[in-house]
Amino acid sequence: MISEEVLRTHLQELRRGTVVVASLLALRQPGYGYALLQRLAGHGFPVDANTLYPLLRRLEEQGLLTSEWNTEESRPRKFYRTSADGETVLARLLDDLAAVQTSVTGLIEGADR
Repeated sequence: MISEEVLRTHLQELRRGTVVVASLLALRQPGYGYALLQRLAGHGFPVDANTLYPLLRRLEEQGLLTSEWNTEESRPRKFYRTSADGETVLARLLDDLAAVQTSVTGLIEGADR
């Protein structure tokens, strides 16, 4: 019998790459970190805050997200949005994800190439 730990590790690896795609998609509309955590979880992408915030900083450093501070509320919040470069990368990632899905479906159905 396979352990829950082994399964959890493989599921985590599978989702690690897809959280970038999900974040870039979700941040086509500006959002702040906590709201993004909730939105992703609501769509089946549960992400730990200790994973998401460093990811947001990395995507911003790579130019895939832009950010600005909203200081109009009682507590300032940093809002993120997918940049033009982020949209370009997202399109390529979505194309690749579709290709992977096609390949996996072929394997499941036993298709030969």
